[in-house]
Amino acid sequence: MKITIIGTGYVGLVTGACLAELGNDVFCLDVDEKKIALLNSGGIPIHEPGLEEVVARNRAAGRLQFSTDVAASVAHGCLQFIAVGTPPDEDGSADLQYVLAAARNIGKHMTEFKVIVDKSTVPVGTADRVKAAVQEQLAARGDASKFSVVSNPEFLKEGAAVEDFMRPDRIVIGYDQTPEGLKAQDLMKKLYTPFNRNHERTFWMDVRSAEFTKYAANAMLATRISFMNELANLADQVGADIEAVRHGIGSDPRIGHSFLYAGAGYGGSCFPKDVQALERTARQYNQDLLILRAVEAVNDKQKLVLGQKVNKRFGDDLSGKHFAVWGLAFKPNTDDMREAPARVLLKQLLDSGATVAVYDPVAMEEAKRVLALDFDAAQLARIRFATSPMDALTAAEALLIVTEWKAFRSPDFDRIKSSLKNAVIFDGRNLFEPEVMAEAGFEYHGIGRSILTRS
Repeated sequence: MKITIIGTGYVGLVTGACLAELGNDVFCLDVDEKKIALLNSGGIPIHEPGLEEVVARNRAAGRLQFSTDVAASVAHGCLQFIAVGTPPDEDGSADLQYVLAAARNIGKHMTEFKVIVDKSTVPVGTADRVKAAVQEQLAARGDASKFSVVSNPEFLKEGAAVEDFMRPDRIVIGYDQTPEGLKAQDLMKKLYTPFNRNHERTFWMDVRSAEFTKYAANAMLATRISFMNELANLADQVGADIEAVRHGIGSDPRIGHSFLYAGAGYGGSCFPKDVQALERTARQYNQDLLILRAVEAVNDKQKLVLGQKVNKRFGDDLSGKHFAVWGLAFKPNTDDMREAPARVLLKQLLDSGATVAVYDPVAMEEAKRVLALDFDAAQLARIRFATSPMDALTAAEALLIVTEWKAFRSPDFDRIKSSLKNAVIFDGRNLFEPEVMAEAGFEYHGIGRSILTRS
């Protein structure tokens, strides 16, 4: 099938590459000339395991092309996937300017039937606005071409996006019951047939329900994380072990084990903005989503917890003290620094007067770019970008772990102890067991794991 992907960001690039991998002829459009030049030279603009190989393989096979030519992109695909960004607006709502611009471009150039697929995460009712934008352009030039707008939200985890796309647990498609909508359903069914050979993974529904499903899914996951973080903070106070609690409640099949890990808060491009956008949608209908407001407030507070533990141990004035931070990206297997808890922690440390050495296996270059926006020159001068995990430890008072990279799970504890001024670890992701740390001679501060420190 001939497919156009509008937007070569995280969602668009993964979607385009994976659909090409299935044998489709994919045209990826972006208005960013530098990004397109990078992709055409064999590079990729994001870090995502396995993606570079998929892109290279399908470019070489001629199934995947990148361009800034809008007219050519519209002419190419019967299926037009809109996968542009929907950043939060000032009031927390999703900014749809790029989605609607893409829709207008399709309407401006199309001359035959098109299925316009909303792949971007968009609020309920966006398909209606996309339809109106396309229809306005068609009417302006007197073109009677038919089209249908479909909602096909993505459910990709950063760090496992290629695997998630190629082995989806569900495919959600919203369409309408018009003749054009039924034609669109047939084409979408054909597109996703390879994913349904083992068993049916597609959930067909109306467009608005499909749009709602994406937000509901992310809001539920964010709620589980914030709930466990609140319990973890209480566990610290009462002397319970949140890991034991997690196993105890996770064994209940009604609850399950996923997304029950306490930590330093969630970040990234999805959960923060999607929770805010869903809250904003509710306010438009005079409804107050009290639970989601609490979820967001808890997460904002949770990003401060690790720094507060440092202040409690070393004092509010950290002038003259130096700390090592492992992990900068908001989660492992990505270089994404958006809403990363590490950014909040670094601000706390610098505001308290400390100096810091930081290390991340992948996100160092992105961190340099982002932190240059977060801090002034004087503050940046107090951040050293280490060349390795062990290099970051030199002369540090303590080690702070913010991202649960696999490379951090089984370190050389003897080397850590000999490198640090104090054998102190603040573990924002509960990578280690308190008993093991105590036996190794470390003072260990996890999240909700202070039971040993009370004895």
